[in-house]
Amino acid sequence: MINLEDKVFEGIISWFKDKNQKAIVALSGGVDSAVVALAAKKALDKKAIAVTADYNTLSADELKSARKIAKEINIEHKVIKYNELENAEFVKNDLLRCYHCRSELASYLLHEAKKIDVVLVVDGTNIDDLKDYRPGIKALRENGIKSPLVELRIDKNNVRSIAKSNNLSVFDKPSNSCLASRIPYGSPVTFAKLKRIETAEFLVRSIFNVRQVRVRDHQDLARIEVGKEEIKEMFDTKKLSEMDSKLKHLGFKHIALDLSGYKSRENINTSSSNNTV
Repeated sequence: MINLEDKVFEGIISWFKDKNQKAIVALSGGVDSAVVALAAKKALDKKAIAVTADYNTLSADELKSARKIAKEINIEHKVIKYNELENAEFVKNDLLRCYHCRSELASYLLHEAKKIDVVLVVDGTNIDDLKDYRPGIKALRENGIKSPLVELRIDKNNVRSIAKSNNLSVFDKPSNSCLASRIPYGSPVTFAKLKRIETAEFLVRSIFNVRQVRVRDHQDLARIEVGKEEIKEMFDTKKLSEMDSKLKHLGFKHIALDLSGYKSRENINTSSSNNTV
């Protein structure tokens, strides 16, 4: 008997088979694009290609994850590199930051597609993503990037179940987003800020052995969010002292733990204090 996850996954595979053409999958390093890439590989074999954009707002861990996924799936994997900090519209960090980011990403994906004679370019957006403020999705749609998970009405829970049943190592990987999302709107995105955030999040994860971490960069203040179920792991005075010292060494003057925990929904009601993804 075919279970629900298998049936849903077969639907994604059929989506690619029905297109009957070579495809590029934007592989981010997360579970959504991993499932889409796996379906493309099963449907198209060598005509499926995964592409990961290595830019400043992608952490080293995410790039490492994308490479690992590609090996697990045994899909051809290309890494393209560019500097989105050269995009003034992105750097100014207004409410359309993600729109400008995804517009640029789409242009590079389409350029790569043209080089290898591919028309179909897809991403891992799932139906739950449409509930949040995601101007980047609009940018991708405007550039013709397809989202099979959205077209098939597949949500995050389905995606994780499919990933687990297909032995993908990222099946329970916490959701992530670009490092720029830790910088409040209106505060320009810089290379120094991105590297400080990446280092700070690595330190918090390693000291407390927590998985879901955001370090919100409010200039002198580092506001730390961890998964609500992991907050209890943070109340170790020795470890807190170690974290305080190491994050202050990065240039923060004050370190705060947000007791409401990690929040995935982006708040667009302010341009100065909140920017949560």
